[in-house]
Amino acid sequence: MLVDWPLDRLRDYLPARTEPADFDDFWTETLAQARAIGTPPRFDPYDAGLATVRVYDVTFAGFAGQPVRGWFLVPRDATGPLPCVVEYLGYGRGRGLPHEWLTWSAAGYAHLVMDTRGQGSNGSLAGDTADPDPAGGPQTPGFMTRGIADPVHYYYRRVFTDAVRAVDAARSHPLVDPERVVVAGISQGGGIAIAAGGLVDGLAGVMPDVPFLCHHRRATEITDAQPYGELVTYLKTHRHSVERVFTTLSYFDGVNLAARASAPALFSVALMDAICPPSTVFAAYNHYAGASKEIGVWPYNGHEGGAAFQQREQLRWLRDLLGAGAPAA
Repeated sequence: MLVDWPLDRLRDYLPARTEPADFDDFWTETLAQARAIGTPPRFDPYDAGLATVRVYDVTFAGFAGQPVRGWFLVPRDATGPLPCVVEYLGYGRGRGLPHEWLTWSAAGYAHLVMDTRGQGSNGSLAGDTADPDPAGGPQTPGFMTRGIADPVHYYYRRVFTDAVRAVDAARSHPLVDPERVVVAGISQGGGIAIAAGGLVDGLAGVMPDVPFLCHHRRATEITDAQPYGELVTYLKTHRHSVERVFTTLSYFDGVNLAARASAPALFSVALMDAICPPSTVFAAYNHYAGASKEIGVWPYNGHEGGAAFQQREQLRWLRDLLGAGAPAA
């Protein structure tokens, strides 16, 4: 796939949402259960060899109270409550090492990087968080079909719950202004950011960059690239499970979660992206219900999107939104 649809058609694309009647109850109960058994987060000082940033090794209680790791970085001389960026990671990546996450603290923000349970062994950034609650049913290699026969056991129920609890953890730190927390992420991280935007009250902003986990059914029909290809492989094998699979996915679809968001948002999309096709991104963006929204469009890019250029736009957008951070060039 070189291109999806022309940009003018993408801007008008507003597919009908398909969601189960108990969608809101499902998430209300899931998050209430996690918060009821959670323990206070730990922020342990960590010597990362950095002169201008203080680093903390974070452990917080995610889904079912299970431990989730992360990094928390703040400018070394920070004394008062700061705006905070909570960042979620791309597919297969882990939290890595602190010096790999310096942009937001260098711009004057607190920054919490959430490890993604069970991921971080794909040859890039290493992870440190286990996923101790697999459903145990048949699955395609990867994470997209883990527990997919039942939304209660689906992998992303645990991940999205972790994402909400990461915001809770960030808000609990005395150096964070709980009213100025922004969630962000690239690809899978962007999809998780949309989920947090729909599930967390009072966020200051949402920044999904070339987001994954949106409009799954269309994605499986127009691209064979991974990770959506995991769903195709699963359904190629489990021929009679199509509707059951898409019913499960409807609880986790960024289109449905975007429709429940209220914070301002800055999206991005790449028009030659075969991994997260543009129509799937615009489906979520056009349904996004936040107070305001913008989308950066990169016409000749694939899944790398705007990369550093989009990050520069994020720095500008957050400065204007929050009145904080260092001036962007």
